[in-house]
Amino acid sequence: MDELYWGCLIFGIIFAFLSVIIGDLLSDALDGMFEFLSIDGPDYIKPMVIVGFITTFGGSGILLTEYVTSIALIVIPLALIVAFVTSVLIYLFYVKPMNNAEVSTGFTYQDLIGKIGEVSIPLPEDGYGEVTVNIGGGNTNQIAKSFEHHSIPSGEKVVVIDVKESVLLVSKLNEFKE
Repeated sequence: MDELYWGCLIFGIIFAFLSVIIGDLLSDALDGMFEFLSIDGPDYIKPMVIVGFITTFGGSGILLTEYVTSIALIVIPLALIVAFVTSVLIYLFYVKPMNNAEVSTGFTYQDLIGKIGEVSIPLPEDGYGEVTVNIGGGNTNQIAKSFEHHSIPSGEKVVVIDVKESVLLVSKLNEFKE
């Protein structure tokens, strides 16, 4: 069993070295050649969690065999429990927060529907102008047209009603005061 534990530990160390030190260099050099190997699925099925489990299983198996007992029927379940707990902690305190921290500035036109913007270039009755809309932590300037075919001057607040052929259809924002 010692060979299995050492194999798991060495595999994890090599994987960590390759992914941290050489991973970006290989990724840039191979230009995404192995992109098809990426796993799309639940967050807990990530290479860091899986390899963390394997590495911890190997390391804890070695330590338990050396310092607790050499009886395999006791060491294997204990090593599996330690590996499982460590993997859960890796997921909860590293993988999940990092996934939640990802912010994208990308958006689709459908994301703009319902957003409030400001006219930056006046919209004529039957023509086009420009609207600035705040989305994704930044501003985007988009071609716009009046939804009701009314002219809308610069600086006017508008709401995006619909999007047709990459053109925002906007209407004046009615601000009700009580």
